[in-house]
Amino acid sequence: MTTTRTHDLVRLADPSAVLIGTEPAWVAESLAGAPWAVVRRGTAPDGQVAVGVRGPARHQRHAALVPTHAVQRVVRPEQLRPGRDASADRTPALAALRAIGPTLDGLGHDWGPVGSVGFELATGRPTTTPASDLDVVVRCDPLPGADWAAELLDTFPALPARVDCLIETTAGAVALAELATGADRVLLRTAGGACLADPARIRAP
Repeated sequence: MTTTRTHDLVRLADPSAVLIGTEPAWVAESLAGAPWAVVRRGTAPDGQVAVGVRGPARHQRHAALVPTHAVQRVVRPEQLRPGRDASADRTPALAALRAIGPTLDGLGHDWGPVGSVGFELATGRPTTTPASDLDVVVRCDPLPGADWAAELLDTFPALPARVDCLIETTAGAVALAELATGADRVLLRTAGGACLADPARIRAP
């Protein structure tokens, strides 16, 4: 199996491998309709992957472990970058993805959609709604500075949907909007949990 990273989507050859009998009923129903899960930020024992299962409602998210042998396919956010086909703009979030593509391509970093947009593109299931945000991840090492973040953030208001962007580094992830403030402490999301960190130290090679 291809090595997985946070935000990757995995198709399960055996969705029942996620079920241990204590999860909400909607988990089995969701996996029956779409046998996919997202790799979540966290640690897992050898031979397993930490994943999250999406439910039909926004608040329905279930953390689980799945054996690596049950993973049939891995789709990375970077593989879901948009084409130029406007017919794919089924919802404002999908339209926003196509609109922002050239800007993010110009950054010179790997990036891609996550959240409901990424799930819809990977699975082919209509997951986004007219109210959906566009969630994207940009993989940078080292962490860029506040001016870079502010310049990118300034391009978002013109888009047809709200955009949430995470900057992923090997040390963890920082929200673009928080990085753009120039604060001397930002919330760093790591596999071991969230902590406050000095952006300058995250930028250090």
